[in-house]
Amino acid sequence: MVLDRHDDALYTHTALAAHHLPAGRITLHPGPGTTSETGLAHDLLAALGKPPLLPGRFPGGRQPAWEAATAWMTALPVTRLTVLRAHRLTARRAMRLLRLHALTGIHLTLVCHRPHLPAALHQALRTADYSVTTDFEAARRHYYGTPITEPPPADKPAGPADRWLTLPALDRLVSYDSPRPCIDPCMPPPIAFRHRPPPVVLTAHTTQKVAHRLHAATAHPRLAAAVAAALFTGASLQQLATARPRDYDTAAATLALHDRARYTDGCAAYPVPPWAGVFLRAAACFTRLVSGEDQELLAAPGDRAHLLRVAETAKLRPPQPPAARRQGPVGRVEWDWRERQEAERYEAVPISRIRASRH
Repeated sequence: MVLDRHDDALYTHTALAAHHLPAGRITLHPGPGTTSETGLAHDLLAALGKPPLLPGRFPGGRQPAWEAATAWMTALPVTRLTVLRAHRLTARRAMRLLRLHALTGIHLTLVCHRPHLPAALHQALRTADYSVTTDFEAARRHYYGTPITEPPPADKPAGPADRWLTLPALDRLVSYDSPRPCIDPCMPPPIAFRHRPPPVVLTAHTTQKVAHRLHAATAHPRLAAAVAAALFTGASLQQLATARPRDYDTAAATLALHDRARYTDGCAAYPVPPWAGVFLRAAACFTRLVSGEDQELLAAPGDRAHLLRVAETAKLRPPQPPAARRQGPVGRVEWDWRERQEAERYEAVPISRIRASRH
């Protein structure tokens, strides 16, 4: 706890200057005039570089913004959170921050711009182990963290507002297969691509751009993780939806997807590249907080429209048809182009050959 007795602007400016997400430091400046707990979670998501709203419908109409913020704080290398204007926090808002600290282990600093703690904050801190300083230099060194002075790198990856990234691994995202999750314990072997080619491994430059765009496109951990998983598995949304939190093995860095009917290559474990691990860790934490172990780790089939919107917001798309073969207006992403191609090829095969292939 930092007491800024005279509401000195230097305290605020120094804390804001210390905000640097790549270094693991977040400075949260709550929006003025708001007292809701959800509003504070939205402010925290924005400080994490996320759009504050989560797409989709949720039980009871309650947006799980705190669960999303907790999941990202757990998955990202964030170690410090400084909250300005803490004297305006309600007791419930302060308790939310203390619970976040307990769940993530983050170093939490509350900056109270008053000579004394207000009653609401004092009440929230009764069960917390905390220390208080009024010394600016101590706050700067031990609480805020050292400001970053070097300029941003020249090769900073492009954001969602730039050109499309066309990624063949997304070709099957809207495929028509319909695998089901395994009910009994399943220990699938490593994936062996027998009936479809493996997705092309992304270059380091493309990986950096994809990760940056996905982080900026949505605050929803499961939707972001589903797009990331589609890129390293080449799986359809229906197969991605078979994964449960237990199917992500953080130690082995593998993700198990299920396919008992063998629509493609059966149940299999896919290696998770390092860049995608942060999205899966966030999704696993989020799912456990919101719905438990037996729910989808990634997007569910009913999330299809939201999932495609996230991909399009991040400017990620599969290969597109030539202009003469488009079925929609120019500029709209056609996600089922590959499926249409396969259907046309199948329809062009003589019936005699189809019968022969079945015998």
